[in-house]
Parts: sequence; C-alpha cells; structure tokens
Amino acid sequence: MNNKKVRVRFAPSPTGGLHLGGVRTVLFNYLFAKHFNGDFILRIEDTDQTRFVAGAEEYIYECLNWCGLQPDESPKHGGAFAPYKQSERKTIYKKYAEQLITQGNAYYAFDTPEELDVKRKTEANFQYNLHTRMGMKNSLSLSEEETKKLLAEKTPFVVRIKIPENEEIKFTDMIRGEVKFNSNQVDDKVLLKADGMPTYHLAVVVDDYLMKISHAFRGEEWLPSAPVHILLWQYLFGIENMPQWAHLPLILKPDGNGKLSKRDGDRLGFPVFAMDWTDPKTNEKTIGFKERGFLPEAFINMLAMMGWNDGTDKEIFSLQELIDAFSMERVHKAGAKFDYEKAKWFNHEWIKKTTNYELRFTIESLLKENNITVTDLNKLEQVIELVKDRCTFLTDFVQQSSFFFKQPETIDIAAIQPKWNEQKNLFFAELIRTYELTQQWQHEVLENEFKEIAAVNEIKPGELMLPFRIMLVGGKFGPHVFNIAEILGKQETITRIKHCLHLLK
Repeated sequence: MNNKKVRVRFAPSPTGGLHLGGVRTVLFNYLFAKHFNGDFILRIEDTDQTRFVAGAEEYIYECLNWCGLQPDESPKHGGAFAPYKQSERKTIYKKYAEQLITQGNAYYAFDTPEELDVKRKTEANFQYNLHTRMGMKNSLSLSEEETKKLLAEKTPFVVRIKIPENEEIKFTDMIRGEVKFNSNQVDDKVLLKADGMPTYHLAVVVDDYLMKISHAFRGEEWLPSAPVHILLWQYLFGIENMPQWAHLPLILKPDGNGKLSKRDGDRLGFPVFAMDWTDPKTNEKTIGFKERGFLPEAFINMLAMMGWNDGTDKEIFSLQELIDAFSMERVHKAGAKFDYEKAKWFNHEWIKKTTNYELRFTIESLLKENNITVTDLNKLEQVIELVKDRCTFLTDFVQQSSFFFKQPETIDIAAIQPKWNEQKNLFFAELIRTYELTQQWQHEVLENEFKEIAAVNEIKPGELMLPFRIMLVGGKFGPHVFNIAEILGKQETITRIKHCLHLLK
C-alpha cells in the first residue's frame, strides 16, 4: 500500500432488492477500508430515471444497517464530498463531457432512437463504433457548420466516447493480474444522454476522481466496461490518478452454471436478497435472509467465505476478525457456488455462539409477532439456552420455545391414544400426586421420581416419555422433557398433565 488514504465506495442503483452479490461487494469494500483505517463511501447512482424505484434507496440503508456495514459518507450521512447522489451532481458531468469533445476524445451524436432501432434490426450485431460511426449522424460525419446548426436548433443529442483504433488498453487487477483489451473490440459508449444525465461510464470516473477514491472494487460483470473507463481516466485526469481496481468473482448458482439470480432462489426455495423486498409496481414480495431467520453476523460471515479465505481452515469469523484478516490477494478469481445448506450451517453456528442475553430481545420480538407475551426475560434466557442447539433459524425459536410461555393450542392426542391404557392413566395420576409434594423442582429430581414410579408400576420409562412430552409441549418435539418441566414450574406442569388426561378419557 502507498501512503494515499484508502477510500472505497459502493455505488448501487436504487432499482430494487439488494442481491447477496451486492452485499458481498459492500462487505469486501468495507473490510478493505477498515483494515487500512480508511473510509467506506455509499454513493447512489440514480442517473437512469427510467429505472428508478420508490423506496429502493431507503431499503439499501436498512440492509446495510442490519448487516452492520455503516458507510462513513453517504447521501444520508453527509461528508466532505457531497452530494453523494448522482442526480444532484448533474451539472458537474456536462463540463467533463465538453472537455472530452474539445480534446477530440468524444463527439456529439444526433441519431434518433428510431434510427438506431432500424440499424439494429437491419444489421446483425450492430455496434456504434470506429467501423460504423462515419455512416451515422454525428459531429464526426457531419461538417462543423451542420453540427453547429443542429446544436443551435437544440436538436437532441448524446455524447459518445471516440474509441481509438487498434490500441492495447491494459491495467493491473488486484485479483486477476494484468488484463488487456484491444480497442477494436470496444464500441463508442454513450457518456451523456439526451436528458443531460451522464451514463454510468462518465459518472463513475468523474465521481471516483472528485471523491478521491483510492480503490474501486466491483463485480467481474463490469470487466467489459474497463477499457472505456481506463480511456476516460487517461483523457480527463491521467492514468496515474486512477484507483486500483479489483473485479470480484461472481456468486454462482448452486450447480455452478451461471450467475445466481432471484429466479434461482424462487425456484429452489432460498432467499437471494438481504432483506424482504416488495416491488411497488407489481406488489410482488421477495423474502430476505433477515426475515428467513438469519443473524446478520452469520449472513456476513457466510458472504465473506464466498470467494475469500484467510489461508487457514477457520470458517467462523466476527466482523472485527474479518477486518483484521482481510486481504484482496486472498480473493479467488473463480466464481463461488452458493450453497444454502452451508449458509444454514453458518447461521446455526452463530446462534450457538451468540449469548442468550444477546438473543433474548430478538426472540422476544419474534414471539410477540406470534401473539406470545414474555413477562420474564430471565426465564426466556433459560429457554434459549435449552433450545438454541435445535434452531437453525431465529424463526425456529417460535416453535421450539412458545410452549414455555403459552399452553399449546393443539395437543397431538392421536399420537398417544393407540398405546394408551389404564395402567398409564394410573401412572400419570400418581405422578401428579408426587409432583404436588415435590419440594425441589429440579430436572434431576423430577426425572428420578418419574423413573421410580415407573419401576414400581412395572412400566418401561420409554413408554411414558412420549405421552409426557406431548402433554407438556403438544407434539413430538422440544428439548429434554424434564428440563421443560423444570422451567414450566410445578403448577403449570401439573395443569398440563391434568388437561391431557381429561382429553384421553
């Protein structure tokens, strides 16, 4: 690293839900910045007004907040390089577009959308480039007088970069090493649209320069744009001022065949967005990792391990541990397959790792959403300790713990009846009397008394455990049954046994 202050940015378009690939780009930017005590900037690229979606920008903030990846500068947080929203920087870009035209590195193009459509329909794989530009309507093919006349008449135009002929364009990628392009394969991209808004190509270069971005990390799908951006840096600010680049590997479908998409999640039954997203146009709701029951720590840990490792077998990292260990040199070139089972494993490990005290507020809130009121948070911590090993998702706590706070609404009597008899009925009647007299309400004592009565009545304890469990929790699930009884307390345990005996009559 040189002495230049590390400044990185994530620059999303507010067009919909935040894909886990986008969050991983945020994460790698964030980890790199914090590893070098640098700044992480959020910049909103909203220059394409046709794709703008209401609520999408606020959703991005909410996602980053949930993940614990707070920007140092953003439209919301402010900063020395404001504004951080491209639509509010519109006047800045025009100056640079005009500079490129004056230098001979860009030109006005007056072709109408209809004329371009005709070209695309009549010429296979039509590209606006060095081979076709002179046959189009632009300031290179027209005389200076004709161009001035069209501009004076306020004829709509775009500004296009003039890609040079047969030049080698290269740069060093922090992940991929030296990357080369031939300019003949690059088309004359639009830099400034007819509405005066810049395209991504011009805006990203100008903003990165003005905001003093030192490193630009983005998905590998942006590699084909690199030659245009390199030329813009060269023409406007000098290559020596260009950030160091890294193109991150794609997150692939579980079978490795192509980039992971929302449709894959819909088809295979797993989330691909960080949080729930409802499309305001279609009202279609897409579930997120948060609402599925993931801890943010697990989500971040899982994403970090998709395309990076620290060179050891260690898999569980806190955010601070990731910051300390992260280096771009250990990011893989190849795409990373998304493995939902592995994602669930990370979540389960983080649920076990998280203290009961830290979990209790989240679990209390989840129970409240399911009409279960917790009045004793210490009891909730005991319950969490008892059931957390059984929970892959935070949402699993609802089924695994609700019966501690509310009598089960349904009892699986059908699972008891086939093997129920009078001997078992008498056993539970005696168990009630014994438990009523029990002074030490601890699970070891309760289990010993249970087994003693079973031995006296010559019944195998195993034949009694399932009915006892169903009496207390309503079904065939839950932790060790005597631990359940201990936390329920004497009165509630006896009440539930009596209720079930009544149903079995």
